[in-house]
Amino acid sequence: MSKNKETLEALSKEYRDTIPADLRKTNTFDWYLQQLYDEPKIARNAHQRVADMFDYYGKTYDEEAGVVEYELASEDPLNDGENTFYGRVIHEAIHEFVNKVKSGARGLGPEKRIKLLLGPVGSGKSDFDRQVRRYFEDYTSRDEGRMYTFRWTNLCDVIHDQDPADDVVRSPMNQDPLVLLPQAQRDKVIEDINEDLDAPYTIRNEQSLDPASEFYMDRLLAEYDDDLQAVLENHVEVVRFVADENQRRGIETFEPKDKKNQDETELTGDVNYSKIAIYGESDPRAFDYSGAFCNANRGIFSGEELLKLQREFLYDFLHASQEQTIKPKNNPRIDIDQVIVGRTNMPEYRDKKGDEKMEAFNDRTKRIDFPYVLQYEAEAQIYQKMLRNADLPDIQVEPHTLEMAGLFGVLTRIEEPDNESIDLIQKAKAYNGEIDEADDVDVKKLREEAEKMADIGEGMDGVSPRFIGDEIAEAIMDSMHRSRDFLSPLTTFNHLEGNLENHGSIDEESFSKYYRFLELVREEYKERAIEDVRHALAYDMDEIQRQGEKYMDHVMAYIDDATVEDELTGREQEPDEQFLRSVEEKLNLPEDRKDDFRQEVSNWVSRRAREGDTFNPQDNDRLRRALERKLWEDKKHNINFSALVSSSEMDDEERNQWIDALIEQGYSEEGAKEVLEFAGAEVAKSEMEE
Repeated sequence: MSKNKETLEALSKEYRDTIPADLRKTNTFDWYLQQLYDEPKIARNAHQRVADMFDYYGKTYDEEAGVVEYELASEDPLNDGENTFYGRVIHEAIHEFVNKVKSGARGLGPEKRIKLLLGPVGSGKSDFDRQVRRYFEDYTSRDEGRMYTFRWTNLCDVIHDQDPADDVVRSPMNQDPLVLLPQAQRDKVIEDINEDLDAPYTIRNEQSLDPASEFYMDRLLAEYDDDLQAVLENHVEVVRFVADENQRRGIETFEPKDKKNQDETELTGDVNYSKIAIYGESDPRAFDYSGAFCNANRGIFSGEELLKLQREFLYDFLHASQEQTIKPKNNPRIDIDQVIVGRTNMPEYRDKKGDEKMEAFNDRTKRIDFPYVLQYEAEAQIYQKMLRNADLPDIQVEPHTLEMAGLFGVLTRIEEPDNESIDLIQKAKAYNGEIDEADDVDVKKLREEAEKMADIGEGMDGVSPRFIGDEIAEAIMDSMHRSRDFLSPLTTFNHLEGNLENHGSIDEESFSKYYRFLELVREEYKERAIEDVRHALAYDMDEIQRQGEKYMDHVMAYIDDATVEDELTGREQEPDEQFLRSVEEKLNLPEDRKDDFRQEVSNWVSRRAREGDTFNPQDNDRLRRALERKLWEDKKHNINFSALVSSSEMDDEERNQWIDALIEQGYSEEGAKEVLEFAGAEVAKSEMEE
């Protein structure tokens, strides 16, 4: 039972602290004018504000990849990392999206384009779009992201046919108060504030007042004999504007309710029938600014499944993007300012791409590919996030479980290499960053070749993380039902294999290929399981240190064309080539690559010596693996692998030592027993075959 109890007073104070101090405060236009000179950024357009938002939450530059990682995606600081994104290709896509927004902020053209997020189902495009909207809400609530709009007041004092219910009217489009100034006077202010603007862009605003505001301005100026100051002082209040998707202010998510009977008024607004009897049908005050483009003004328009819309309906996006205006029925055009984002899946894109009648629409889109993750360890982090955000039962996920599930997913997404020197598993490992310095693998070249082979791009087809995540969840519940408090790769493989053909998004032609990929993953796991058991059964730090020192003595003598002292006789002898190769062959290092490897480890030892570090083979991953495998080869003939499968055939104390060693590697006790039996059976089988 919780000892801490919240009080209403404390909760109320905490809530109040999250609300902008000036949210409900009204200000004069003159106050706003002075604010502009003090902080010109409050008059930014939508692209400029969204661009600054990405930088505000932090970013890091990966120089090697040439990609900026934005922390709102890579760290999710607002939610303690709950909604983070993983994988190089995803951050490349986000980097490309932000670059287009930033180009639009500078007026280079993308501000007049739809940012179309294209990807297969479950690739993360919807999650990213949602993340941008959530952060935009937060950013506009902060001082750094603040923006303002205005409302008309005391209208009934001057406009005698004004409905008393409309005595105070908020700017229907939530426009910036700057639009209240005629263009000539507005340009003077903008020129002044741009001189003090510290930004990579300039403030621009050539919008016209919305039709209703234009009506009020004309009537009020007529009443005050064109005294603009009197109009603004007596009938305008400036108020803070904070984006809120739920209230459809500054953010709008659009998906038509009926895809067969679509109505453009959903986008542009419609006549307010309740006001027609008061104002008349042609009066701009009788228009309802409830269309999606109206609600999104000053912020973000998000179109779900955009290319599922009828072709004629998509034409409304042409003016919205290129001209940045909308034209409702029976109403003057309306200027808009928003970042228009669309999302679509692969089948719809392929269908519309080949449609000549969609040429104008396609020309006004900037495609940003959101492929599936192609690094299996990053894919495993997606599953880990899923488990972290759930009420996970008291169950342990065993080593390699999520990584091997991720490897299967990646294999279904990458193009099979058109190169006999590397197979599919090796390519997946290369994408994952598992490249030894001596390996002749050019990842950049692999990516370029794959892009040429793929229909649209590598990673745009394959099994989705949702399918694999669902099967992991099923495997967890299945383990719980069988009173197993651990989830192993073997259980996960069984669920993936058993449900491949039951998943609606996997086409029948892919079944045999995907089953083959599962077998490849099983083989990879077998090697890793044996490696873990090898580490537990044959690990001897003192022996590895001794063998490592011996190896380096002989390597140094080999490089320097010198001799080395024999351990037993004390006599000088040539470097033991047979011993050197017995270590190097454990890394599958061919004869013609031995000199490269020996020079590599020699340089490593010399570098450590200059830094004052003593030699420790544990600190060099490749050398450590080679020495461990050699030690295993030397000892494995003294181990009864068949006995590992049955605890009754083994000394309990010895078995417990091995289980403890596996537990130190991250296994649960029961999981350690399973992997011990599995690896023992596999090694015993291979011993018999030999």
